[in-house]
Parts: sequence; structure tokens; C-alpha cells
Amino acid sequence: MTKRISKGLLTGIAVATAIGGLAAPAFAQRDPAYAAARSAGQVGEKMDGYLGIVVAETSDLRRLVNDINIKRRAVYAERAKANNATLEEYALTAGCQAIAATSPGEKYQAPDGSWQTRTSAPPIRDSRCP
Repeated sequence: MTKRISKGLLTGIAVATAIGGLAAPAFAQRDPAYAAARSAGQVGEKMDGYLGIVVAETSDLRRLVNDINIKRRAVYAERAKANNATLEEYALTAGCQAIAATSPGEKYQAPDGSWQTRTSAPPIRDSRCP
């Protein structure tokens, strides 16, 4: 199921994402449990646009991540349809934007799948990122 994603399409989606903002992460940031888990390095932004668990999983952490990811998927599906993109294309672009928006000390997933801690340097992003 390998599909070549055009850079132009991803750029268009990136613009739409930037204009529309990342609604799901914005909702999540109102949750003190999410903010605490993110700042503690327990969760991080994944390449696929979803939140991942970085540390040993607990039921509370899994519940938090699942809730946020369900909300993200709903937003991605709606915006992908509006932009004539697939859910996966939109989610990848949102992941690129979310990783770029991480702050020093926060966790993110590098293209090789490893978890990295953001420094003052730009994060390592997928070559498909616009």
C-alpha cells in the first residue's frame, strides 16, 4: 500500500493545517493531565500525526492518549475531506506541524521511529514533510 504523496499536496495540506490550526492538540492542551504528561516526557508527537506513549504504559496514560488520538482522528478526517486528501496524508502533515511545534525538552518521534528529546535545534523530520 505504498502511495507516492506529492510534495505539492502536502504543502497545500500544511497551509490548510497552519491556517486552521491543530484543533485536536489545542483541545488537549486544556487538559492538565496532558500538559503534565507532555512536560514530563511521558508522551510525544508521532510522525503519523498522533500522540504516542514514550515511557512504560499505565492505564491512565493509555486512556489519555487514546482520548486525544480519537479527537485528532475526527479532526483529521473532517479536514482531509475538505482538502481532498486522504486521512493518512492529512495526519502526516499534521504530524510534521506538531513535531515542528514541539518545545525544547518535549519528546517527538524521529523518522527512524526512535523517540527524541527536542533541543534548541530544529527537530529531525520526515523527508515528506512540507
